[in-house]
Amino acid sequence: MKNKETFDVIIIGGSYSGLAAGMSLGRALRKVLIIDDGKPANRQTPHSHNFLTQDGKTPREIATLARHQVERYGTVTFYTGQAIKGGKTGNGFVIQVASGDTFTSRKLIFATGIRDIMQDLDGYAACWGISVLHCPYCHGYEVRNQKTGILGNGDLAFEFAMLIANWTADLTLFTNGKSTLASQQQSKLKAHHIRVIEAEIEKLEHTGGTLQNILFKDGTRRPLKALYARSPFEQSTNIPQSLGCALTDEGYLKVDHLQKTNVHGVFACGDSTTPMRTVANAVAMGTTAGMMVNKEILMEGF
Repeated sequence: MKNKETFDVIIIGGSYSGLAAGMSLGRALRKVLIIDDGKPANRQTPHSHNFLTQDGKTPREIATLARHQVERYGTVTFYTGQAIKGGKTGNGFVIQVASGDTFTSRKLIFATGIRDIMQDLDGYAACWGISVLHCPYCHGYEVRNQKTGILGNGDLAFEFAMLIANWTADLTLFTNGKSTLASQQQSKLKAHHIRVIEAEIEKLEHTGGTLQNILFKDGTRRPLKALYARSPFEQSTNIPQSLGCALTDEGYLKVDHLQKTNVHGVFACGDSTTPMRTVANAVAMGTTAGMMVNKEILMEGF
């Protein structure tokens, strides 16, 4: 195992939030290492939206331009690889990557995102981010007024239906089994012409990730252009928890308004900390994290 040089800050995760944090710190003349494995959660999504100046660009376009801009700051270094272990040192932290290399720093920023757990439904994973969607603010405009479905049940599905109804009048809730909706919820959905189908689903029929039909176990089909679903998730790495970072009840890294975790010197930003999964939010949180880390270093050393 080789020991590498010490940095002011190590950022684990080099997508939008991590790059934004790196830019803030690079501009503050901090010595920064960004560790990234090159596998962003939205790599299957064809286009990114609701981000001023970047609306409609591919995730790769945005990330590539962002990295080129951060690379101009000479105090920022990139390392391609996966961080697998973290620990505390006398005055900071040590991070080990899969190759066996180790790096030390005074501060840590986790911009590691989350890992979506695909539902066990044929075609679901292939359509995820393309026509099986999680966020109407990111994708709803592109499928507005089209045949749209929601995959879910109970209170969460009802709340999702209220939200999605703003984008289309042709909306169906697929409970994939017996409905657990309350009678009042069912009445409200009916009043807004939102259909509820309880038939169990066999598969999602698609072409290259673009939905065509829902095929039910009884052999019937229903044409569909978009399906909203909320998949369970897990943190992309357990390093923050191994350092003592707390999680929220929903499973996100717990941070305050300055992006600080409960562990001194450890910050977190991006999708690992919030259900507001947009590129714009990730960038905003990363920028905040970078500035607050720099401020903490200044206050401790001035």
